[in-house]
Amino acid sequence: MYKQPYLIEYPKIGNTLQGYISVAEKEKLPFDVKRVYWTYYTPEEVKRGGHAHHQLEQILIAVAGKIIVETEMPGGIKDRFILESPNVGLLMPTYCWHTMQYSHNSVQVCIANMAYEESDYIRDYNEFKLIK
Repeated sequence: MYKQPYLIEYPKIGNTLQGYISVAEKEKLPFDVKRVYWTYYTPEEVKRGGHAHHQLEQILIAVAGKIIVETEMPGGIKDRFILESPNVGLLMPTYCWHTMQYSHNSVQVCIANMAYEESDYIRDYNEFKLIK
């Protein structure tokens, strides 16, 4: 049985007069962090992702704008998440096929459990569908 994607809510500290800060401390991270990266200036008509990972787990956070994330797990369990709050992250477990579509002003931060490794990617959807 595979872990399913799920939302993680981080503290939202502050107020509307002074602004907010959110913190992802070790207690709220389900893995040791090995890499942090971000995406931005993605045209609205572009869908990113279209892959899964053998070992990589990551948390996606829309620190600005809106990101629609569609997921599929082995066995065909599909879900759709709308990220538009900078204090909410989406845990993407291993073997989670996903696509992402961004609003024109979105900035996505990804917190990952491993460094980039091309061999970890499953980029062929037919290969993904064979995973049981």
